[in-house]
Amino acid sequence: MADLDRLLALCEVQSARSGVPLPLGAHVRGNGVNFAIFSRHATGVRLDLFDQPGQIEPVRTYILNPARNKTGDIWHIWLEGIRPGQLYGFRIAGPYNPGEGHRFNTDKLLLDPYAVAICMASGQDFSSAVGYDPASPQLDLSMSQVDDAGSAPKSIIPYTDFDWRGDQPLCHPWESTVIYELHVRGFTIDPGSNVSAPGTYQGLIEKIPYLKDLGITAVELMPVQEFNEHELDHFNPQTGKRLTNYWGYDPVGFFAPKGSYASVCRDGAQVLEFRQMVRAFHEADIEVILDVVFNHTAEGNELGPTLSFRGIDNAIYYWLDEDRRYYRDFTGTGQTINAAHPVVRDLILDALRYWVMEMHVDGFRFDLASVLGRDRNGHILADAPLLERIAEDPILRDTKLIAEAWDASGAYQVGSFADRRWAEWNGRFRDDVRHFWRGDDGSMGRFASRIAGSSDIYRGSGKGPECSVNFVTCHDGFTLNDLVSYARKHNEANGENNRDGVTENLSCNYGQEGETDNPAIDDVRSRQIRNFLLTLAISRGVPMLLAGDEFRRTQRGNNNAYCQDNAISWIDWSLMHRNADIFRFARGVLALRRAFPVLRKESFYSPEDLQWFAPDGRAPDWLDPTQKSLAFLVRCDGNPCLFLMFNASTEAVSFLLPPAQDSTTWYLAVDTGRRSPDDIHPPGEEQTLGHAAQFDLRPRASAVLVAR
Repeated sequence: MADLDRLLALCEVQSARSGVPLPLGAHVRGNGVNFAIFSRHATGVRLDLFDQPGQIEPVRTYILNPARNKTGDIWHIWLEGIRPGQLYGFRIAGPYNPGEGHRFNTDKLLLDPYAVAICMASGQDFSSAVGYDPASPQLDLSMSQVDDAGSAPKSIIPYTDFDWRGDQPLCHPWESTVIYELHVRGFTIDPGSNVSAPGTYQGLIEKIPYLKDLGITAVELMPVQEFNEHELDHFNPQTGKRLTNYWGYDPVGFFAPKGSYASVCRDGAQVLEFRQMVRAFHEADIEVILDVVFNHTAEGNELGPTLSFRGIDNAIYYWLDEDRRYYRDFTGTGQTINAAHPVVRDLILDALRYWVMEMHVDGFRFDLASVLGRDRNGHILADAPLLERIAEDPILRDTKLIAEAWDASGAYQVGSFADRRWAEWNGRFRDDVRHFWRGDDGSMGRFASRIAGSSDIYRGSGKGPECSVNFVTCHDGFTLNDLVSYARKHNEANGENNRDGVTENLSCNYGQEGETDNPAIDDVRSRQIRNFLLTLAISRGVPMLLAGDEFRRTQRGNNNAYCQDNAISWIDWSLMHRNADIFRFARGVLALRRAFPVLRKESFYSPEDLQWFAPDGRAPDWLDPTQKSLAFLVRCDGNPCLFLMFNASTEAVSFLLPPAQDSTTWYLAVDTGRRSPDDIHPPGEEQTLGHAAQFDLRPRASAVLVAR
C-alpha cells in the first residue's frame, strides 16, 4: 500500500516556501502561486506539475511536509515562478480501507476541488482511474496500483486578467424575466447555425441578436461545470457508435467551465471565453443562469473512478452507508455529496461565490436541489443549513436561485422548498397544462390554478407566483413538437432497450406517430403548439422556454437524449425557416406578455382583478369533469382589460363576451385557431371585433381579447 515513505521516494525535492492555508485552490501570489488543499485523514500530500495534458511523468514534484506545509486539515505550499497555463495535480497518501470509508491511493492523480480550469485528455474514459483492481474478485476492496497520470484530468492555473468594461449584475426583477433553457454545444454545433465557432461560448455570443429578437431576458445554460463526455461505455444499437455524456449532469469540478465549449482549448482559455460570453450577454441586457450540479460527482459508486474527492477524503465528501464501503444514493447516480458536512457546505458556497464574483453569472438552477436539504440520515430538514446559507449569503444576495425541488429518493417539495428567496421549477404546471390541452377529464380546475399563478401550491408557504418557474417542456423529456407528435417515447438509440426515460409523457400524436404529411393532423399539432406557447406567456409566474421549441425542434420522439451528441439533440436551424409561423407566434406572445404587466405581477390575483366564466357567461362548474372550456376576465385599475378564452374540447365553442367599458371595445390580439399571420397581432395593431356579443373558438384553440 502506498504511504508517505513511497511518496518521498518518488519526489524530486525543490526549494519552496510553506505557503498559506487560505484561500483553497491555486492562487497567484507575488511572483509565484500558492496551492492549498483540504484533507483531514491524509498522511501525506504530493504536488505534481505537468506541461502537457497526456503527460505521464511530472516535470516537477513537491512533497508537502506536515510540519511546515500543513495548518489544521489544510495542506499548502507556495512555489516561485509558476505561471498561468501550468498544469498540476495532487497525489494523496492515507489509509486504503473501504470498510472504514477511506480510499486513498497515490497511484491516482487527483484534481484540485477548487480548480477553476481543468484539462481533459482526449477521449478520456477514466478506465485507468478506478480505485480498485478490476481483476480482483474482491473488486473495490483490492486497491489498484495502475498509475493513471497519462489519462487523468489535470488542473490548470488560468490567466486571471480580464477587462469587464464596468459590467455589473443586471438584477432583472422576476416579473420581467423570461428564461430560455439551452445547451451550449447543441445550440450552435449544427452547420445551419451559421456561426464562426460552432458549439462554443463564442457561438452563443453570435446568436445573441436572435435571442434578443425572440424576447427572452435570461439564458439558462445546461451544465457547464467541467464533466467528462466520454465516460459512457454503451453504444447506439442503430449506428454502432459509442454514446457520450452529452447533457453533462456529472461534474468533475465545481468551479471550472467546460473546456471543450471554448473555441480555443489551451492554457485555461475557457475561463476567458466564458467571461467574454457573459459580458456580451450583459451588454445585450440578458442574464446568465447556470444549471449547477452539487448533489453528486462523476466518481460514481464504490466501483467508480478516483478523480478528486474520493482520493482526497472520501469519508468527508460523500455520504457513506452504515457499511462504509458503500455510498448512500439519493441522486440515482451511485453516490451523494455530503452537503451536511461544514467543509462541503463551504466548498459549495465558495463555488457559487466564484461564479458570481469572478464569472459574473446572475443566478443558478440547482439540479436535484432537495438532496442539499437532507441531514446525515437522509431526512429532509425543515430549515436546511446549506439552503439557508445560500439564501442569506451576502455575495449571493442579488442572484436568482431556482430549485429543482425534488430528488431521486422520493422527495418532492414543489411549493414548499426553503423560503421565498428560492424559486422552483413548477413540475405541476407542466403536468396540469399538458393534461388540459390533451383534453383529459377533470383537468380544467388545475389548469385555471396554474395560469393564475399556482396559489394553491405556493400561498401556504408564504411564496408568491414569482417563485413558480413555469414550463411545458425542458431538456428532460419531449420537445414541444414531440409532445404533440408522439404518444410514446422512442429512446431505442440510447442503447437501453427503450427502458430509460419517463413512460407517461401526457402527450398525444393526434392520429399518427411521428412526422406526418397529413395536413389535418399537422393543423391540430400546430394549434396545440400555439396553445402551449400562449399558455406559458400569459400565466403568472416566470416562463421558461426550451431552446428550439419556438420553431418546432424535434428529437424524433426521444425523451431522454442525455447521451445523444448528434442531430437528435442539436438545434436544427433550418426548422426556423420552415416553421417561421411558429417562431413569429412565439415572439408575439412574449411581446404580449411585456405589453400587459398585469399578466406577470409578483402577487396573486385578487378576486376583484380576476373573474372566471364558462362559455355561456356564467361561472364555470368546477366539479363537472367533462368541462374543457373556460375563460377569464382580467381587470386593470378596476376596468376590464383582457379576456382570455381556452377551448380544449374537440368541438367548436362560442363564448359570450363580457362588456368592455365605456367608450372601449374588444380587439382580437391572439386566436390560435386562425392561420398565420392572422393568429396573432402585435400590441397596438389588434383587430377590432366591433359590437360582437360572442366569440367563436375552434376546437383545441385559445384566444386573447384586449379592451381599447
